[in-house]
Amino acid sequence: MRVVRQNPDTVARPVANYSQAVLVETAEANWIYVSGQVAIDPGGAFVGEGDMRAQTERVFENLKAILEANGATFEDVVKTTTYVTTLDDLAGLREVRGRYFTSEPPASTAVQVAALFLPEAMIEVDLVAVVAP
Repeated sequence: MRVVRQNPDTVARPVANYSQAVLVETAEANWIYVSGQVAIDPGGAFVGEGDMRAQTERVFENLKAILEANGATFEDVVKTTTYVTTLDDLAGLREVRGRYFTSEPPASTAVQVAALFLPEAMIEVDLVAVVAP
């Protein structure tokens, strides 16, 4: 088994002490654990203040970039956890999410929270994907 911690150049570098993704390589499968993503673009700017759809789009573009850096797609995702600060515009969130998960969706959990680490963030999503070695 090999563990590789990553911060791909295609997403903003973490400002705290964590990795954007951790790849766990085994003989049977490669597991990709992606840290929670918020609506921060690759340059470090926050996107979509007050706009759930815009934030969700940026979050899923970040997830896509991290998956691609590991040779994976949304087809390889087996679990997501979504944290939202408001239940307003869940339809918008679902519409954007549905454009990324176009076939069989993964196991999924959604939780409403009082706040995220950035006051303007309305959504954060983490995930786990599995690909053949």
